[in-house]
Amino acid sequence: MIELRSDVLTVGVVPHGARLARLVAPDRDGVPGEVVLGLAEDAYPGDRAYLGATVGRFANRIAGGRFVLDGREHRVPCNEPRTALHGGPVGLDHADFAAGEVRSSPGGQCVTLRHRHGGDGFPGTLDVAVTYTARGPELHIGILAVTDAATVVNLTNHAYFHLGGGGPVGGHEVRVFADRYLPVDDDLIPTGELAPVGGTPFDLRSPARIDAGLAADHPQLGVAGGYDHTFVLDGSGPVAGELRAAAHVREPGRGRTLTVFTDQPGVQFYSGNMLDGTVTLHDGRRAGYREAFCLEPQHFPDSPNRPEFPSTVLRPGEERRTRILLRLGMD
Repeated sequence: MIELRSDVLTVGVVPHGARLARLVAPDRDGVPGEVVLGLAEDAYPGDRAYLGATVGRFANRIAGGRFVLDGREHRVPCNEPRTALHGGPVGLDHADFAAGEVRSSPGGQCVTLRHRHGGDGFPGTLDVAVTYTARGPELHIGILAVTDAATVVNLTNHAYFHLGGGGPVGGHEVRVFADRYLPVDDDLIPTGELAPVGGTPFDLRSPARIDAGLAADHPQLGVAGGYDHTFVLDGSGPVAGELRAAAHVREPGRGRTLTVFTDQPGVQFYSGNMLDGTVTLHDGRRAGYREAFCLEPQHFPDSPNRPEFPSTVLRPGEERRTRILLRLGMD
């Protein structure tokens, strides 16, 4: 494992899947604690929950594992009954990245991992570089992709967060800077509607406890088993340079906060609905039902089949960048 440090954070990165495996931050009393779920390093090749992984080549779902690009149909093997999730059965989450040297700079450290990825039904060979930079209370994640043939690309990080140290995350207070979200069908594929959040448990424009939203009687929560939806960012939150806030989370018990900034059009909020106690963490604990949540900045699911969604097409000579900033704080 590669260790990075700033004067506030300790970060662990695993080359298998270019994963965020550790993120240690202080609580309001100055006591450091782990805020992401991580495995023993030798357990990642068997992971199927995408813990901390760089996911792609297409994060989230493609309906039927098929799409048409430039008049030609492409098929990605499905790893769910009727969808290709996070790039299919063997995506970037199980690619072995080559890590560069850890570089120090004022206030922190960074490392870049690289991998060339081809196949899985996607056209072209993708050259991917993932850079982790720890600086003060911030972890910057930069993902850069280039291709040698026209393809579709949607890359993100799939960290599972828990700001309180363990147990259900229902008491976390979440705010998402989005006035619309994407309803999904029974396969968790967007219907195409960009639905207003007003009057629904998806209205997280003001801070709300996760468990309060999950307790609401709404058909979309039933379809997904909780929150597992893309929110359409509206730019209403604070900014960090060229990045805009996607979400802010507060855990009242320990007082930790997390603000997620990005340059992507959406963020997937997932309430850990499929955690079932079968994932054993590095400290021997098992990750139970809804004991972590994910905030995954990304393009919209099934975009290759939805011309009305922002394009995910990448062509030779172009670059596709995903920038994510995780800012830890105390309240």
